[in-house]
Amino acid sequence: MKKLTNILITLAILAGFMACQEVKEAGEFDNWKERNTAFADSLNSLTSGREVITASETDAMELGRLYAIETNTSTSITKQYIYVKKLSANQSGLRPYYTDRASVYYYGTYITGTRFDGNFKGLSGALRDLNGSVNLPTEFDSPTEFAVNGNIVSGWKAALQHMREGERWMVYIPYESAYGKSDSGTVPAYSLLCFDMIIDKVKRQ
Repeated sequence: MKKLTNILITLAILAGFMACQEVKEAGEFDNWKERNTAFADSLNSLTSGREVITASETDAMELGRLYAIETNTSTSITKQYIYVKKLSANQSGLRPYYTDRASVYYYGTYITGTRFDGNFKGLSGALRDLNGSVNLPTEFDSPTEFAVNGNIVSGWKAALQHMREGERWMVYIPYESAYGKSDSGTVPAYSLLCFDMIIDKVKRQ
């Protein structure tokens, strides 16, 4: 009887240990849609109606303040927005047109801060305090060239057409203006994408 009791106690301890391990090893993407939607809702509330539309409004954006940019103009569907924060300005830099190409430094993370793509060691969108003078590209980094009207998500298209050459922005793209409700490569469905972006050069077509 004593032996059976010891076995039962051992099994109970092992079960408890395994349960702790399961909690500890919970997936990074658990409740992913709900968490990303909540993050987007918080960004929307922080903009407090600060939507930029025109070039002059974009140039007047305060450094470090969050703004909204619409990513579509269709009246048949709910409006979609990206949320942007200008970290450094360059009023004399070119702003790419839809038909232009731009070479860009970028660092992409999820809302958790985990990196999923990028070409320099930029800032994580999960950071509370963002500073445009830290983690700048080095001589070992190289920008990537994109066509503004090319195969990039609509959130990127919108951001690039508002940014100027030499500017650095944090850009938050809800899933509706990113990869949507389906996985894309290693990016899970419903992912809000955070980008630290710097336009290096605009190539006018």
